[in-house]
Amino acid sequence: MAQGGSVGIVETRNWRFAEPPDELVLRSGVKLGPIDVAYETYGELTPERDNAIYICHALSGDAHVAGLHSPDDARPGWWDVMIGPGKGIDTDRYFVVCANCIGGCKGSTGPSSINPRTGEPYGLDFPMVTVSDMVKVHHALLTEHLGLEKLLCVTGGSMGGMQVLQWAIDYPEMVESAIPIATTSRLDAQGIAFDEVGRQAVYSDPNWRGGSYYGATPPNRGLAVARMVGHITYLSEHSMRDKFGRSLQDRDEVGYDFGPPDFQVESYLRHKGDSFVERFDANSYLYITKAMDYFDPAADHGTLIDAFKGVRSRVFVISYSGDWLFPTHHSKEIVRALQANGVQTTFCEFQSEYGHDAFLLEDEELAEAMAGFLRNTYAAVTRGKPPRPEPQGAPAASP
Repeated sequence: MAQGGSVGIVETRNWRFAEPPDELVLRSGVKLGPIDVAYETYGELTPERDNAIYICHALSGDAHVAGLHSPDDARPGWWDVMIGPGKGIDTDRYFVVCANCIGGCKGSTGPSSINPRTGEPYGLDFPMVTVSDMVKVHHALLTEHLGLEKLLCVTGGSMGGMQVLQWAIDYPEMVESAIPIATTSRLDAQGIAFDEVGRQAVYSDPNWRGGSYYGATPPNRGLAVARMVGHITYLSEHSMRDKFGRSLQDRDEVGYDFGPPDFQVESYLRHKGDSFVERFDANSYLYITKAMDYFDPAADHGTLIDAFKGVRSRVFVISYSGDWLFPTHHSKEIVRALQANGVQTTFCEFQSEYGHDAFLLEDEELAEAMAGFLRNTYAAVTRGKPPRPEPQGAPAASP
């Protein structure tokens, strides 16, 4: 199934709303507007408008989740292995939407956008945003611009999974089903600590200039180091050992110096850091990691059980055995709180040694499980019949 076809050539579109004096009020109480939202769509909406699926992206993601932007594009969308004709999220069956989060730098309004009050990029004058603010903006896109009243499913991994939970909490009557993947209901101290190390790397770059580096040399070294640290958390010890071990990079023996990297893993991380700065903004990294740190629906509502009291969605919670950033016990906590509210919940831990990023890799088992869950949900929604048992490979499990 994961070997299905491509959605082909796609285009990122833009929608603007919250024009003054009707700015959006953020959770902090600060008003923001106008707001641009970059988004892409795939597949066709049914006349009944009942087959829409919304995809939430992770920290460094964007609206380009599938397909290519041109015939010679060498980089397909970030979840192209999962979205397309015949794939886990089948665009022959479903209408799929993905949008860039505010605070980002891939088309939606963020710190690199022009502040209409000054005519210059916002920089650190951009207001702090939260996961709930991101979801509020995307809700406006879907309802006000695309005219959607219901979503068959909302899904995403990592920070995208946080958004999925927020969707189910904030818009329970709109979300028929939710699939949070490799995520958590709140970062633990270790997760916040890794985010802070990354931010400190950016702050310490002399080119950061307190966030006012637009039009000058950006803080590339600081952002590259932040990405190197973050990328380590997305992998696992097993995957790093299998891929690199202690193999040397372009040499027969260690150099006993601080010149070119001795080990392949050093070269790999430097490459990841250097390539990241070509496509991402340092200030956006600061804002989005802070939004992840602040995400805590249990604190917002008293307990996680209380946070999920209004949830009406069918929920399929997915974790990975090799994920040490958001380990399986985080997913089980979500499952227990949902079940305490009588929410129809399916849970599956997939066995993988690839770490936190496993959900982004081509995975026939994940594709089959998601496809079965979506088919059953769609059958239940459209015919009002009880859903069939979950497909083999996505068993319900006691957390």
